[in-house]
Amino acid sequence: MAVQITMAEISKLRAMTGAGMMDCKNALTEAEGDFDKAIEIIRKKGQAVAAKRSDREASEGCVLAAANGAYAAVLALKCETDFVAKNADFIALTQSILDKAMAEKPANLDALKALVVDGRSIAELVVDRSGVTGEKMELDYFEFVEGGSTVAYIHPGNKLATIVAFAEAGVDNQVMRDVAMQVAAMNPVSLDRTSVPEKVINTELEIGREKAREEGKPENMLDKIAQGRLNKFFQESTLLEQAFIKDGKMSVADYLKANKATATSFKRVTLNQE
Repeated sequence: MAVQITMAEISKLRAMTGAGMMDCKNALTEAEGDFDKAIEIIRKKGQAVAAKRSDREASEGCVLAAANGAYAAVLALKCETDFVAKNADFIALTQSILDKAMAEKPANLDALKALVVDGRSIAELVVDRSGVTGEKMELDYFEFVEGGSTVAYIHPGNKLATIVAFAEAGVDNQVMRDVAMQVAAMNPVSLDRTSVPEKVINTELEIGREKAREEGKPENMLDKIAQGRLNKFFQESTLLEQAFIKDGKMSVADYLKANKATATSFKRVTLNQE
């Protein structure tokens, strides 16, 4: 005789797993009302969906960041469609992962995935959610900064977030937010010219020489011209040398100096190619 599944039981399983009503009903029916078996059925569905869609591109998602005193973190949980990215349960899962990261301060992305929430690793929770939505999901980015003070900025829409660390404790919140928004808007490649990767410098010098050559400049002047263009690149692309977005007459370094603050590191995570 078939087990009768009640709406209360379906609702209870949905609250436990986040799966859809029909998925919960089918799982309970298959499990003959056994909740543990039903949960396992739903989890196996998530694994099957994840395996089936492993070659799909997860280009949408949710980017969140948080700061608490000397520590700030930013991460991205990715999915396939904007529809899922805006789903309240998906955003809540991203937030719960970030909360765990803030509490445990894992060393890297793999360590974050291994952390346990409600008896399941974060990696398993992501797979479970994939089964609920039917989309590929991946925890793709995790970065953190530490300092005397830190700040986090999430751009409206949850597609872009930044974190910045400062050497001093007690830096004014508005000053920190201004710098975090500068990082979001201007996408600097590094903190200052000394921290620009050598590969990037060599590429910019080669581009500068080639442009000068195309303009018909003498060969013996190419290196000097390329160096001048590299200096312009530093001014436009390193955080401290960039013009401050709220007052183009000063650099970010000038703004920080005026407010007795020293930026030491930053991270910027975005789902857009910008």
